[in-house]
Amino acid sequence: MGKGGPNVQLGRLLAESGLSETQFIRAVNRLAAESGVTLHYDQPSVSQWLGGTTPRQVARPFIVEVLARRLGRPVTPAELGFATARTTPENRTFPRTVEELVDLVRSDMDPSRRGVLSAGLYSVALTVPGWPDIVGRMEAVKTGQARRIGMGDVEAVTMMTDRLGDLDDHFGGRYARPMAAAFIANTVAPYLRADGPSHVREAMLSASSLLCYLTGWMAVDEGLQGLAQRYYVKGLELAGAAADHKTYCHILRGMSVQAVNLGHGPAARRLADAAAAAAPTAEPRMRAFFAGQQAHSYAVAGDRTRALQSIRETEIAMDKAESQPGRFGGFTPATVAYATAQVRYGLGDVAGSVSSFQLHFRLRDATDSRRSALWFGAMLAERQLEVGHLEAACATWNRILDDYPTVHSGRVDERVARMKSLLRPYRSNKTARDVYDRAHQLSAARHVTVKA
Repeated sequence: MGKGGPNVQLGRLLAESGLSETQFIRAVNRLAAESGVTLHYDQPSVSQWLGGTTPRQVARPFIVEVLARRLGRPVTPAELGFATARTTPENRTFPRTVEELVDLVRSDMDPSRRGVLSAGLYSVALTVPGWPDIVGRMEAVKTGQARRIGMGDVEAVTMMTDRLGDLDDHFGGRYARPMAAAFIANTVAPYLRADGPSHVREAMLSASSLLCYLTGWMAVDEGLQGLAQRYYVKGLELAGAAADHKTYCHILRGMSVQAVNLGHGPAARRLADAAAAAAPTAEPRMRAFFAGQQAHSYAVAGDRTRALQSIRETEIAMDKAESQPGRFGGFTPATVAYATAQVRYGLGDVAGSVSSFQLHFRLRDATDSRRSALWFGAMLAERQLEVGHLEAACATWNRILDDYPTVHSGRVDERVARMKSLLRPYRSNKTARDVYDRAHQLSAARHVTVKA
């Protein structure tokens, strides 16, 4: 830890944040704990940093992220006087896309690296490559290998992505993601380095981009938020190299979903707006797909007017789409009802959110994933309890527990843990106690299975 003059930059941003030194250091310790890192700083440490002592390397990302989240905008280490010469994923110039993707999936497949990846920090300050910066950047992918690829290889990647998506929907990200990482490392990366006609290589880039997005989605499902961001950015870069604006915007929307589910409204809104930039010329279902996410993001960010306007745009676009064939991003009337439930809840209408969730479940069909039924059902039960409907909440939770043993999802695990916490005060009620005991038994069995 170096010592120089007073750190004016850190002092200025800390003052701008409105946090006291004690609140600030508690937030740093808490964020580190969420990422699997134990820090034991206290207020005197902040005084030392302000005086010019450089924090340890392990602490700097958490200091940066706490201020970024508090200020609602990206903050870089350089702004805090922590700049180093080492290149990081956040400050690099245009990346070596394929090489970095290979490093990522190999680390993901290495059991000795699993803990490091799990501890990766979700960052609201993550640098998202803009479309003009990456569109058509074919030089991001090395060629010259002996192998040549054809459209049959592209079809293989597309079909494998579909199969992995089905497994993810049915069994959860913890089950499917290792297969996805292995497929990228062993099959997709060699394809990306191979020669072939321009149209084939662009199609391969697009197909690989969607696979990276799916793998990131699986990481979100496991609760590996920082890892998910890294896969998402690789997907953006590959989409840009393929000049595939539609997939680029699709991934941005997914990043907005991740941010909004973590409670980062401003970041979610920024990503949703960027994704929707393609929507004015898109077909109705695609416009609904983007507008629905904007509505949810606006609600979480506290923008009531734009949230209501966007959910109305979603409904109008979906009405038009229903007269046309096809599905985009799995977006259906059931999804619109889910988005409406989230908007209502974000705006404080808990009872309305319950009604919209109930409509969502009435509209679901066989194409909807089992994992999402558990995830959304848990939210419905929590909100039923919030409005005082204990018996209804218990009935919903019991239905979730019926399928829980077969779904390997970190997000569902978190909801079952939350179920137990919410039901604990109601154990004098026999129905609530029975559900609590069942959840405890099933989660204990899941823990033993995972440990084994």
